[in-house]
Amino acid sequence: MKDAIALLKQDHANVKAMFQQFEELGDRAFASKKTLADKICLELTRHATAEEEIFYPAVRGAGKESEDLIDEATVEHSTAKDLIAQIGAMDAHDELFDATVKVLGEYIDHHVREEEGEIFPKAKQAGLDLQGMAREIEARKEEIDFVPPTMPDVKSGRSPARAPGNR
Repeated sequence: MKDAIALLKQDHANVKAMFQQFEELGDRAFASKKTLADKICLELTRHATAEEEIFYPAVRGAGKESEDLIDEATVEHSTAKDLIAQIGAMDAHDELFDATVKVLGEYIDHHVREEEGEIFPKAKQAGLDLQGMAREIEARKEEIDFVPPTMPDVKSGRSPARAPGNR
């Protein structure tokens, strides 16, 4: 069994490969693009949910510097969720569909570099039960089989569509 960090890194690699697949699809491959974009969004939803509910809270307790990194990562997840919701509401024929998926891919790439370069080393240093956490993460990911139209914001519990000023 992989530990939590190996599991999360595998998710990162899988999603990166899917974004590369998306880039390689032809301009007229609308059905394939929508199917693949939906698959990417589901995988990111599973991953982000498990990280926010299981991995991030454990790492947060590893010290002040870890708290700041987790806060940043949580904000990055919130922005990614907004893009995921936009993609879910779009049709592959929409003018900005490809661009929105590409921006999500670039955003996730940036987020992954920070996680793997800063957060994962802190988690290793913290002496967390990464084996046990991997089992919890796997189980949580398996429970998620759809992308909600708007994903709840972790801190406030409000979905982005119901945030103040968007009523």
